[in-house]
Amino acid sequence: MYPRTNYEMTEEDLKTLLASMQPVPMIMLNIGGGRSPQERANDAWERLGKKMGFDHMTVQPTGKGDRFFTAIPSETELHRKERIEREAEEKRQQEITDLSAKIEQMQARRSELLTPNAELRGASRLHGEASLSNDVLESKEKTK
Repeated sequence: MYPRTNYEMTEEDLKTLLASMQPVPMIMLNIGGGRSPQERANDAWERLGKKMGFDHMTVQPTGKGDRFFTAIPSETELHRKERIEREAEEKRQQEITDLSAKIEQMQARRSELLTPNAELRGASRLHGEASLSNDVLESKEKTK
């Protein structure tokens, strides 16, 4: 989180902020009441925060006057870009870690499948030798 920073709004910004808090005549139609002075003030602070680069929910008075306050700066475009790049790199590294673990599991399983147990290996070798012997015997009989 960023440290609290001192801000000074312009006289025009102060007028806009104060005007947003003034009561407005309400015309009652079947659409309900208008926004409250508090909601309008919150909206004005939010606009000012976007304009000046601070989080409007963190504003506190300084006691120096109406135009002075402190707030926590909001994320700048550069900070946003850096955060997005950092998060993308973290996601990429996590995917590499996940894939490496899966590859190790798959290689272990492959090794299990490629290495038959000793009984099957022996029987397979004997079958191969017997088959080879039969082929040799059959070829000798044909030449006779």
